[in-house]
Amino acid sequence: MLLTIDVGNTHTVLGLFDGDEIVEHWRISTDARRTADELAVLLQGLMGMHPLLGDELGDGIDGIAICATVPSVLHELREVTRRYYGDVPAILVEPGVKTGVPILMDNPKEVGADRIINAVAAVELYGGPAIVVDFGTATTFDAVSARGEYVGGVISPGIEISVEALGVRGAQLRKIEVARPRSVIGKNTVEAMQSGVIYGFAGQVDGVVNRMARELSEEPEDVTVIATGGLAPLVLGESSVIDEHEPWLTLIGLRLVYERNVSRM
Repeated sequence: MLLTIDVGNTHTVLGLFDGDEIVEHWRISTDARRTADELAVLLQGLMGMHPLLGDELGDGIDGIAICATVPSVLHELREVTRRYYGDVPAILVEPGVKTGVPILMDNPKEVGADRIINAVAAVELYGGPAIVVDFGTATTFDAVSARGEYVGGVISPGIEISVEALGVRGAQLRKIEVARPRSVIGKNTVEAMQSGVIYGFAGQVDGVVNRMARELSEEPEDVTVIATGGLAPLVLGESSVIDEHEPWLTLIGLRLVYERNVSRM
C-alpha cells in the first residue's frame, strides 16, 4: 500500500492507495508545532483502524509520498520516514524530484509543491489545456498548457480567510458557518454574509477562469476546468465553468510522482 500525505496550511489530507485505487483517506489539522514522534503516534492511531494494515506502525505500507506547504511540518515528516519507516521508499516532493511537468515560471522553486502535484494529476487524468481550481486556505488557479506544461496561475484569499476577516473587521458582523443560504438575497445578517461568500466566490471563479482560458488557448472552450480542495463542494453548484470535481487530485498526483521516482531510488 502507498501512503500519500498532502500537508496544507490548514489541513493535512492522507490517502491510502491499493494500486491505482484510493481505499482510505483522513483529514487532520495542520499543526506546525507537532514533533516527528507526535506525528508518528497520530499516523499509528489512524492507520491502526484500517483492516488491511497491521497493528504496528509501518505494517502494510510499501511506499510513502509527501508534499507540504509548511516547511516545519515537512522537516518533521522527513524525520518520521527516517525513524519509523526506514525500510520503506519515501518520496518528498521538493526541487529535484521528477514530476514530468515542465514549470514555465520565472522562479520554478517558489511554486508550491501541491500546485505542481495538482498539475501532474490534471495532465494524467484530463490532458491539457486545463485549469485547476483548488479551494483551500487560499483559492489557487493553476494553468496547464496543451503540452502538459505548468505555465502559471492565480492566488486569491480562500473562503475561510474571507469569512474570518469579515468577522474580525466588521463591527456588527460575526463568524458564521459557511453554508449555502436560502436565497441570494439574505433575510438576515448571517444569510447575507453566506450569500456574499458563496455567490461571490462562484462569480470570482467564473471571472478568473474565463480570463485564464482566453490566455491559455485559442479555443477557450477546450480548456478543462477541474475543482479540488476541501471547500470545493460549496461552490460547485453555483459556478458555470467547472467541468470536473476531483477531491483527491493532489493525492493522485502524489501517487503518480511516487511511481515516476521510486524506480530511480
